Amino acid sequence: MTSPAIGHLRVDGATLHYEVRGEGPLLLLIPGGTGGAASFDGVADALAADYTVASYDPRGISRSPLDDPEAPQRVERHADDAFRLLELLSPDAPARVAACSSGAIVALHLLTAHPERIERVVAHEPPVVEVLPDAAEHRALLARVQDTFRREGLMPAAAVFAAGLRRPGTDPVDVRADVRAGARAATELPPQAAARVERTMADMPYFLGRIVPGFMAYTPDVDRLEALSDRLVLAAGADSRGELPYRPAAFLAERFGTELVHFPGGHTGLSTHPAEFGELLRKVLSA
Repeated sequence: MTSPAIGHLRVDGATLHYEVRGEGPLLLLIPGGTGGAASFDGVADALAADYTVASYDPRGISRSPLDDPEAPQRVERHADDAFRLLELLSPDAPARVAACSSGAIVALHLLTAHPERIERVVAHEPPVVEVLPDAAEHRALLARVQDTFRREGLMPAAAVFAAGLRRPGTDPVDVRADVRAGARAATELPPQAAARVERTMADMPYFLGRIVPGFMAYTPDVDRLEALSDRLVLAAGADSRGELPYRPAAFLAERFGTELVHFPGGHTGLSTHPAEFGELLRKVLSA
């Protein structure tokens, strides 16, 4: 893997860690969850053959500290961070953007707020559940997650959240077992990879307690997105059909009359199938 150039950008209330590889038109990668810039390590080098690839840790995640660790988190503020990176790295030309999960929610807002700066957006499974007909059920899920977090702590809340994301009728996820397995695996990884795992786990309380409730309550401007749908690619995992993060992308693609592009794997296909995911992303970006 090529070592990227590292930069830091001061934004309102935070300092962003970002990484740049390659040459050519700008491709901004917006991560979801707790992965940060490292979540794109499996695809960034290949994409850098065609683009100047920039990835970053969103505010509050990993190496992008907040001035106020207790500050509420809003999609609009995170989208402004992404806009500042576009202004810094591609001031004279519109850019391409690819984003996953909660990062894809940011990308949708970025497109509606600054369409003149965007040539194309690939949004993989943005969980904008407020667009769904059964949105009230998902508000109730989020309330249960936060109530469980307050009363019982991180792992029970993560279990409630994970169960709510899965398709009906599937077996529950043992979150504690997954965490223990991840911790054991981290002890066997090279130091740099082990550090990434540790950062990911350390960011879980922030993600579940701040990002999830703020981002999944966000309602995108659907009419404006429809007007901009010629530069929006809605994507989902081939293995995620029926799961909650899949449904908003499918719903919006049907409403806009556009293709829902299926990427290999499920919601985390970027991590589980990086080579295939990156190759399809390259094709979609250049279509």
